Amino acid sequence: MKTKTFLAALALTLTPALAAAECSYGQHKQAASCQAGSTWDTATGACVSSPTG
Repeated sequence: MKTKTFLAALALTLTPALAAAECSYGQHKQAASCQAGSTWDTATGACVSSPTG
C-alpha cells in the first residue's frame, strides 16, 4: 500500500512541472499585424503596401 501512495504522491507532485515544461516547448508564432493600408506577405515575411485600385 505504501508503494501505491508514494507513486500517487509523486505523480501529483510532478504533474505541474511537466505541464509547465510542455508550454515552453516548441515554437510559438504570433499573428502579424500591419498598419492600415498594408498586408502581411508570407513570402517575404514582412508587411507590404496594399495596392488601392
